[in-house]
Amino acid sequence: MPAMLCPGCRKLISDDEARCPYCGALRPGLWGVGPRLQRLFGHQLQLVPVITVACATLYVISLLVDWRAALSPQSGLFGILGPSMRALYLLGMTGRDSLELGHYWTLLTAIYLHGGLLHIVFNVMWIRQLGTFTEEALGPARFFVVYSLAGAGGFLASSTLGHNPSIGASGSIFGLLGAMIAYRRRRGGGRDVLTQQFLTWAVVLFVFGLVMKGVDNWAHLGGFTTGYVLGRRLHGVRERHESRGIQILALALLVLTVAGFVLSFVRFLPAFMSTRS
Repeated sequence: MPAMLCPGCRKLISDDEARCPYCGALRPGLWGVGPRLQRLFGHQLQLVPVITVACATLYVISLLVDWRAALSPQSGLFGILGPSMRALYLLGMTGRDSLELGHYWTLLTAIYLHGGLLHIVFNVMWIRQLGTFTEEALGPARFFVVYSLAGAGGFLASSTLGHNPSIGASGSIFGLLGAMIAYRRRRGGGRDVLTQQFLTWAVVLFVFGLVMKGVDNWAHLGGFTTGYVLGRRLHGVRERHESRGIQILALALLVLTVAGFVLSFVRFLPAFMSTRS
């Protein structure tokens, strides 16, 4: 009979148990879905490289779908090799206009889009640095939940308080900083070297955003706040194994993000083709 580890107590049980005989967890196998979630979000899974590859791939696609505009002179340092607005809307850029049209999925898809070569290099560097810390401390499912919800929270703040369309992983990056600061403070490490380093990075990056033209600081603030709130509530892998609920939420966010790219492409492709003709 197929067996699995109970997500509550980590004891070996049958995957069709109605209730764990050791800890009493209800339907630990989720009618056969539970073991698949364990394999998907096992400790061997590393989501940071997957996210960086996704960002890089979508950046290249955004250049190729409108390559003439991408090669035209752009204003500003962060505009070097920048995709056109048409290409970014086609792939899922967010903003007040997108949300007013009911395209709420762009709060997730815009996290993986970038507006220029330096923009993506800068963000990928921070994703690899902070994402590794967060994924090791919280686990892959919790990390992905923080990354996705912090990015969406940042864009929601930007769309509500700002006016311009927005893209990029910086809201998620600030969310990872906020989550790690809150998580380590909750565990009694508020004054240790690593927590102080996270706090210093947050301050430096926020000041950098204030002095650089075109940086979406509302997204930074919204992302940090969302991440901090999540970090106060989420457990780390040393405290508690990732629950089935958090794994399902991470999987749902992943499915919504992929579906969002499809929806954006379908909705904007006619307009994109008409502007090219």
